[in-house]
Amino acid sequence: MSLQKFHIAGVMGWPVMHSRSPRLHNHWLAHYGLHGAYLPLAIEPGRLEAALRALPALNFSGCNVTIPHKEEVVRIVDRVDAAAQRIGAANCVVVQPDRSLTGYNFDAYGFIAALREGAPGWRAQSGPAVVIGAGGGARAIVFGLIEAGAPEIRLVNRRLERAQALAEDFGSPVSAHPWDARAATLEGAALLVNSTSGGMTGQPPLDLPLGGLPRTAVVCDIVYAPLETRLLAEARARGNPAIDGLGMLIHQARPAFREWFGILPEVTPAVRRMMEATL
Repeated sequence: MSLQKFHIAGVMGWPVMHSRSPRLHNHWLAHYGLHGAYLPLAIEPGRLEAALRALPALNFSGCNVTIPHKEEVVRIVDRVDAAAQRIGAANCVVVQPDRSLTGYNFDAYGFIAALREGAPGWRAQSGPAVVIGAGGGARAIVFGLIEAGAPEIRLVNRRLERAQALAEDFGSPVSAHPWDARAATLEGAALLVNSTSGGMTGQPPLDLPLGGLPRTAVVCDIVYAPLETRLLAEARARGNPAIDGLGMLIHQARPAFREWFGILPEVTPAVRRMMEATL
């Protein structure tokens, strides 16, 4: 009697029970007729290496990695893909047939895919991009924009030295700008991205006057709880195309699912509605 393979993956973080990823991946597992489960894995800081090294013995195909482990994972796994190497963080680990671990970063892919889905007319070459923040999310976004061909990326952060360090890491076309100059950086921009937690549920809204932003510029917020942040509401009110953070979450999951289970899942309106219902 042949036994059907049980596919297992999960997401490691601390905390992690708030993650929407189990809902998404378990939906896809069922939709494509795969017998398996995607689990939230609460891994305390300091225990990540032991948890990752246990994946092959537990017959996991791999896992996602989220806060606060994304940077540490690149120092633990056996191989790191080019995107994760450049970004300095990984959000996906794949168990290889020889039981070794490979780290990937699909956040940049997810961001660009969501941007192109939400604003089909957007072209990276259409003008400067302004990225608010200089953390891990910003690093992935900057990498994705450079890969897409953005001619200029203006990085704005409350702590200028963090923006400068990121700009030095990536080089041209990235420049760092102080927080006091944030309104001026919007002049002539074709894209504005908030990569900070500003506007997230429980956090103060992002303090960013949009007066100087061209009304043709696309405005993105990687925050997805709530879906409509004050930044996006103000952008829509002035006529700017606005894209919430849920698309990035959904799209970054697609290549991870493919690496683990051999299928690149579709992003359908039904998937989007299902995920919106969790918020």
